This record gives sequence, C-alpha cells and structure tokens, in this order.
Amino acid sequence: MTGEQKGTVLVTGGAGYIGSHTVVSLLEAGYGVVALDNFTNSVNSSKNESIALKRVEEITGKKVHFYRCDLLDKDAVERIFKAHPIDSVIHFAALKAVGESMTNPLLYYKNNMIGMINLLEVMDSLGIYKMVFSSSCTVYGEPERLPITEENPTGNVTNVYGRTKYFIEEMLKDAVRADPKWNIIALRYFNPVGAHKSGRIGEDPTKQFTNLMPYISQVAIGKKDVLTIFGNDYDTPDGTGVRDYVHVMDLATGHVAALHKLDKEHLGLKMYNLGTGKGISVMELIQTFERVNEVKIPYVIQERRAGDISSMFANATLAERELGWKAVHSVDEMCEDFWRWQTMNPNGYKTEQANGHH
Repeated sequence: MTGEQKGTVLVTGGAGYIGSHTVVSLLEAGYGVVALDNFTNSVNSSKNESIALKRVEEITGKKVHFYRCDLLDKDAVERIFKAHPIDSVIHFAALKAVGESMTNPLLYYKNNMIGMINLLEVMDSLGIYKMVFSSSCTVYGEPERLPITEENPTGNVTNVYGRTKYFIEEMLKDAVRADPKWNIIALRYFNPVGAHKSGRIGEDPTKQFTNLMPYISQVAIGKKDVLTIFGNDYDTPDGTGVRDYVHVMDLATGHVAALHKLDKEHLGLKMYNLGTGKGISVMELIQTFERVNEVKIPYVIQERRAGDISSMFANATLAERELGWKAVHSVDEMCEDFWRWQTMNPNGYKTEQANGHH
C-alpha cells in the first residue's frame, strides 16, 4: 500500500524481533518510521546501526531513522521526539524472558515500568497521545476457561515478566482516567513465531533464555544437540504445553490495524488479543516443523519450569470485529518461514558484525 504519508510513528524496541517485522508493515502501509533500541534483545553492527533495520530498508526500499537509545535515559528520548514530527508511538521495548525475570525481578521492574513511565511523560509534555502498547497473554495467568477473551480476569500472573505487563496495563488505566486525552490500544499477544518470507529478517535471540521455535531451529541446524521439553504431564491432549502460536507478520499487520483505529477514533484505552484462536501443543509444533522442513528434532523431557502454565489460546474475534484484523498464516508457514530465515542466516545477524559488510 502506498499513497499519502500517514504520519510518523516512533517504534521503541524497533530492532527487535516483533519490532523489525512491524516496521516492514508500517512502511508498506505508508507510515514514516523512527525507531529506537538499546540492543538488549537485538544485535547491533559495530556502527550502532541495527542490522535488522538495514535489511528492513532493503526489503521495503524505504528509510528508517534509527537511534541507539535506552528508555531509562529520558533526555535522550525527548531529543528523539524533538528531532522528528512523531505523532504516535508503538512501544515494544522491554525485557521479555520469563525465566530471567524470575531470577532478576528488580531489573525487569526497573526496565519495563520506568521505561514506560519515561515514555508517557515525554509524550504528554509534547502533546502526543496515541500509543500501541505490546502487552502479553501472560497478564491472564492460568486461565479458568478457554479460549481467552479480553474479559478474562487479569492480574493473577505467574511470572515477573508478565507482572510488569499487567502493572503497565493498570498504570495505563489510571493515566487514561486522569487524562482522557490518551488514546491507547494494548495488544495482548499470544506466542509470536515465524519470520518475514524473504528470509532476511527473523528472530535472533541474544540470551540463552530462548523461545521454543528458535530452539527447535537450533537443534535442526545442529547448533544444539537436543531440544528440552519442559513437562509432558500437563492436562493437555499429549501432555505438553499448549499455546496459541501466531505468525510474526500477522502480529505486524495487527499493529498497523491498531494504529489505523487510533487515527480514526478516540478509544481512551482498549485491549485486544492477537492470536489465531487455536492451541498447538509443543509436540505438535515439533512434528509440524519436522514434516514441513524435512528435518529431525531429537528431544528430551524434563521437569516443568516454574511459572509455566498448561494451556493458553486466544479468542481473537474482538480484534477481527473492531480492528478488521485476523491471523492468516498457518502453522506450516510459521515453521517454513522460520526455517528459511535460520538456514539463510545460520548465525542470525552476527556474521555481518564479524566481517562488517552488508
């Protein structure tokens, strides 16, 4: 989609996995993009550029204004706003590893909560009130009934990472109550997987606490010997955890749909689930990955992990009805696209760092 310039969006955490894919969709939809990242969860080149965003520019043929910046540095954040005609924000930047959040809770509270407060304060001081916030299905805790609608109770959260998302949602409710000028959509994602179909950008975890799909992929490519499945005694059809895996490019278009909604309408604060509405077990995901990519994934079973829950999948009809958004990519595509990214980039983005060329 081209056409008139739609306004300029600041994307925090823009060099990250979901951020970089969303920037592709924003540029294709005609938005101008300014991105910031502190490279906690993403790889930078020697020149403090984002390799992922350089590739986004190649994919789209459009420019991204990128800054290396930490949201805890409020002055730096303010300078970025003042340098560009930003009229809305998509806020991805956060620490996100469930396991790490349990061992280092203060780091998570400090980074995720204060980062958000600084962002809101700068926006408010400059009269910018439109925001799309990355929330998470972790805010629902262990659900009493499935699928999960936006009406499900939140707050009984099983891990610190999820609690930071829950606290931020509560903070946003209070901010909107106090000042009705805010116009915010919080998107509660389920489990993002896959990669852009070009194979040029994808998920490149920087920490050993990793998500399932990159782990499967690392085993398939021979970087890890064996996949560890945490728990096969859950109350699910095959005993392994069930999640709602959603293609990252579907999530990307979900953010564009949310932004369109905020451009047209004043909502105050509204929450939407982004998922496919179908639960897939760990075992099913492994078997699908093996089938579509013709690889073998040896695995071992270990104890359940602290803070994990058995089953989780979305009812995503509200987003379809009100945002006109629906997940369209299949699990086969998620596995295929991720494997294409992994085989084209066996070391993720890191090879370019070493030899310095693009």
